[in-house]
Amino acid sequence: MTDNSNKKFHLSRRRLLTGAAAVSAGAAMFGGSPMGFVKGAWAKNFRNDPGNNSFVKFGFNVPQTGAYADEGADELRAYYLAVKHLNGEGDGGMLTTMQPSSLKGNGVLGKKVEYVTGDTQTKSDAARASAKRMIEKEGVTMFSGGSSSGVAVATQSLAQEMGVIFMCGLTHSNDTTGKDKRRYGFRHFFNAYMSGAALGPVLKDEMGTDRRAYHLTADYTWGWTQEESIKNTTEALGWETVNAVRTPVGAGDFSQYITPVLNSGADVLILNHYGKDMINSLTQAIQFGLKDKQVNGKNFEIVVPLFSRLMAQGAGENIKGILGTTNWNWSLQDAGSQAFVKSFGQEYGFPPSQAAHTCYVQTLLYANACEMAGTFYPPEVIKALEGFKFDGMGNGPTEYRAADHQCFKDVLVVRGNENPTTQFDLLNVVQQVPRAQVEYDPAIFGGELGPYEV
Repeated sequence: MTDNSNKKFHLSRRRLLTGAAAVSAGAAMFGGSPMGFVKGAWAKNFRNDPGNNSFVKFGFNVPQTGAYADEGADELRAYYLAVKHLNGEGDGGMLTTMQPSSLKGNGVLGKKVEYVTGDTQTKSDAARASAKRMIEKEGVTMFSGGSSSGVAVATQSLAQEMGVIFMCGLTHSNDTTGKDKRRYGFRHFFNAYMSGAALGPVLKDEMGTDRRAYHLTADYTWGWTQEESIKNTTEALGWETVNAVRTPVGAGDFSQYITPVLNSGADVLILNHYGKDMINSLTQAIQFGLKDKQVNGKNFEIVVPLFSRLMAQGAGENIKGILGTTNWNWSLQDAGSQAFVKSFGQEYGFPPSQAAHTCYVQTLLYANACEMAGTFYPPEVIKALEGFKFDGMGNGPTEYRAADHQCFKDVLVVRGNENPTTQFDLLNVVQQVPRAQVEYDPAIFGGELGPYEV
């Protein structure tokens, strides 16, 4: 566990570490180019060019309050670790496993990485305001973060308007790299379509083709597209959709939405919720006895299409046996995943979440693209990211598809662990679905990336 008196990072980092103290005892169980050359090479003026500064500044814009704050806290932990590794401190983490890599551990293009942080509040307007402040007042060359697709779509649009690259955080809506995609936005996280494609065969094998499903759906872009994707998948299996009900983000009490499920004739409840909303709705569904019911001669089932370890931790015993998908899990045994788990665990005393993994990786990918391009000039950095193929960062060989800036890699189908051995051993990987099974034609979601020059 890192000593909280360490002065290398500011007070907000120490506050994040404080929450780790209670679990640190169990940690062992989870077993450059000079800027003058750059300016001469591209002869372009661009917003927040670090010029002759000895540093370059990144912005980390995450939910520090609201329904997705747990995810945001882990995102910040990962961002701090990424900065540490980029600047040549610590054990290097995934800098030692990423292939190909142009990173040298001496900052980015010889400049030390500094950062500023903001609170999205899981609200689009607040997120845009925070990102705008980072761009206009703090001079960031890149910003990243968020745990909401509504936030991602809003801030990605701002990134395009202001000519500053946005490395999306947790955003699972199809719209982010679909109808709302932007040239200045890139997503490492998978999307709702990919969750549906990965889950379909498992749902068929385990629950059959004669099912009646009831959806509770977070009422914003992510919930809408996840509901649509899961409905498309299950209806193609032969399932009937009994009802689909929208619920507000941060509702807290979901009992009024769960009560009608009892008399609906449905035998599957699909919770298109995330963060504390998923924890609350799943907990209340279990309290209402849904998991113990028999309907239509079948055992009643609950599905959570998008999982995270942090949500599983919050839901406790209620998560056992529940199927879903996740972008990454700390139990993966590839070299990149284990290098990251080791670094994160040594720093904070517990394993990282998928939120942490996503944000760490995206920071390194942006930095690497700058090194590849030999400049911070956004159009050239974007071109370095488009179509970039790499490995050694979890989930197997990965590609940032040029056509829509969607990342393609293997997707994990997981189940809540019935017999966890530690407080972190909460999700069992049922299947590592190959990327070929979840790929699709970008034309199905429409949208235009827009210009390189803004």
